[in-house]
Amino acid sequence: MTLLERPLFYVGEHYVTALGLIAFAGLFATGLLIARILQSDAVRRFFSRFKIETKFVAVVTTILSLASLIFFIIGAINAAGIPLAWNAPLPAIKLSLVQIFLLVALLIAVFWISSRTKRFLFNRLLADSGLDRSLQYAISQVISNIVLVVGIFIVLENTGIHLGALTVFAGAVGVGVGFGLQNIASNFISGLVILAERPITIGDRVEVAGIVGRVEQIRARSTVILTSDNIAMIVPNSKFIDSPVTNWHYSDPRVRFRLPVGVAYGSDVNKVRETLIAAAREHSATLSDPEPTAYLEKFGDSTIDFELVAWTQEMSYKPRRFKSDLNYLIYKHLTAAGIEIPNPQRDLHIRDGVIKVQGLEI
Repeated sequence: MTLLERPLFYVGEHYVTALGLIAFAGLFATGLLIARILQSDAVRRFFSRFKIETKFVAVVTTILSLASLIFFIIGAINAAGIPLAWNAPLPAIKLSLVQIFLLVALLIAVFWISSRTKRFLFNRLLADSGLDRSLQYAISQVISNIVLVVGIFIVLENTGIHLGALTVFAGAVGVGVGFGLQNIASNFISGLVILAERPITIGDRVEVAGIVGRVEQIRARSTVILTSDNIAMIVPNSKFIDSPVTNWHYSDPRVRFRLPVGVAYGSDVNKVRETLIAAAREHSATLSDPEPTAYLEKFGDSTIDFELVAWTQEMSYKPRRFKSDLNYLIYKHLTAAGIEIPNPQRDLHIRDGVIKVQGLEI
């Protein structure tokens, strides 16, 4: 027996040699190297060629790297002289290592099938159905979730994990949902309600909980809203159920804008009205039906107050920009027509007393 084959120490009934330690270190290092390679950009680009979503690629590469690391660690332990049978059931869980790896692989396949189902329905099968695009997305999302849930149940049953044995676990989960996970459950159910009732759809401009922007994604737990500053805000779905929601495009994409304008007393009010309407019509995004109009609101302290009303569909996603453009045009047309926009004025009446002006008494 050589020096490398002599026992160094015992683990249970098995002894470990120096040669076994060298083999352990070599396999462990190989596992680390392969795990790092699986997390590289080259591998991610390879999976992206199969038209897999970026988030799903990250999940797959992470699971594969962890699985390869576990595989080589187990191989290293066997090489060190401590046998771990691949087909022998592990204590307590009654599953072998082979079954666990198979379970992981099948779950990855289920997630991939669910993702591909959603993409196929939304981009191909329902694209020419004539349904509203947001309704197509809702149908795709619901069917994708059904495929995911059914697939997970089938995988668990076929890998030896019988769902009947999970009754106690399901009860514990129910208690957890009732306490710590109630918000997650509430948001998930709210997401299903949103997809079913469609109070908001992708592309709508909404205001909820102080957040204003365009709906980009409606996910299981939350909705992504892109603000005018190009900032993505993640809003829990429950906010769309228990809070007032302003949807600018719920039934009609056309939106009416109101702009107050004050002109000086003595101005020709009919000329002011025509000038304001002309300013609104000059903007390319102003709709001709309904046509813009101007109202004389009231006689203020310093101005005659008008209100310009203009409808738009295209600029409803950029309300601040549209108002600014109209204000520029209003100023341009009023100036060209010689109509004054006065500063605030006040009349001062003195009943008694004395006011000193530059040392003079009045």
